[in-house]
Amino acid sequence: MPLTTAYAFLIVAIAAEVVATTALARSDGFSRLWPSIITVVGYSFAFVCLSVTLKVMPTGIVYAVWSGLGIVFIAAIGWLVYDERLDLPALIGLGMILAGVLVVNLFSKSLTH
Repeated sequence: MPLTTAYAFLIVAIAAEVVATTALARSDGFSRLWPSIITVVGYSFAFVCLSVTLKVMPTGIVYAVWSGLGIVFIAAIGWLVYDERLDLPALIGLGMILAGVLVVNLFSKSLTH
């Protein structure tokens, strides 16, 4: 599988995980039906896409990108949609996570098995 296809699956996995995590926060401990269903389906789909990516890319790299971008996107959704406040240290930390993801993807030679 080409690296571009692996990245496409990784992007879809990240998107599904972000949707699932957002729904999880709204599921009220799995007591609300639709957010709970979206959570389970979203995480399941995310892990299927993630497993495809792992056929081509190393686990550590995939997990770093998946979790790092997931954290940044979830924080952005919380800030933009749910009016959750981020102070300066939180913003700096999120920026550092994003910088780490960029360094891995732009400069690392470890992107494939």
